[in-house]
Amino acid sequence: MRRLAIVRRLEAAGFRAWPATATAFDGTWAVRLTKGSSAKRLNSVNPLDPSDHADLEDRIARAQARFAEFGRPLLFRQSPLAPKVLVEHLDGAGWSSFGESIVFTGDLGAIDLSGAVDRIPIHDPARYVEASLRVHRRGDDARAGLAAILDAIEPPTALFVQEDADERPLAVALAVHDADLAGVLDVAVDEAVRGQGIGRALVAAALRHVQHKGARTGWLQVEAGNAAGLALYRRLGFVEAYRYVYRAPPAASAGST
Repeated sequence: MRRLAIVRRLEAAGFRAWPATATAFDGTWAVRLTKGSSAKRLNSVNPLDPSDHADLEDRIARAQARFAEFGRPLLFRQSPLAPKVLVEHLDGAGWSSFGESIVFTGDLGAIDLSGAVDRIPIHDPARYVEASLRVHRRGDDARAGLAAILDAIEPPTALFVQEDADERPLAVALAVHDADLAGVLDVAVDEAVRGQGIGRALVAAALRHVQHKGARTGWLQVEAGNAAGLALYRRLGFVEAYRYVYRAPPAASAGST
């Protein structure tokens, strides 16, 4: 029960840190949809109570209709909060499972941030958006969506950009301070300069910043296949809290991350 309580709290923090355009509830299923972004976590059904599994077929059909209205393929995001009966139903209906990700947590009092540099976050969201697009190597069509997400984040948010001598962005990260929790998101290092410690330094600076603001626990998430990211966060002292995967109906498209 304690583990599920932790998962619920981190899931709620994650929703606040990366808000969808619209969130509707069918029982305790959070149906998140976003017009400006096709990212899976912003366009998925998120079951939040293991005991909430009544009328599965009708509720899945309602979700399908709502996703169709947004022009999105139906996706479920299956965390430890997903009812076992629902998981078995999706398995039996041939739904695929993909995009496994790991949510990590770390005690900021125990993580060694003594070598981290105190950095002042930038206060220009447009500049951050441009840096993020370049480092992630995303197209211009993602600009408006990312800008809208940043504008919708309600907890205090710190934006970090590492640039070279010519002011070209090399790495980005943002930290969302939510009471005693702090999430570090959108972490990326330009592939031309990876392996030089730039990502670790920027994440450590973000954690140091939110620690100074009163956060006690840091959290972040990374795809299970991202070996470099997993190694980085484990070296920093983060430990796995839980995993989640995405589920799609047979023949459906997986979409973007």
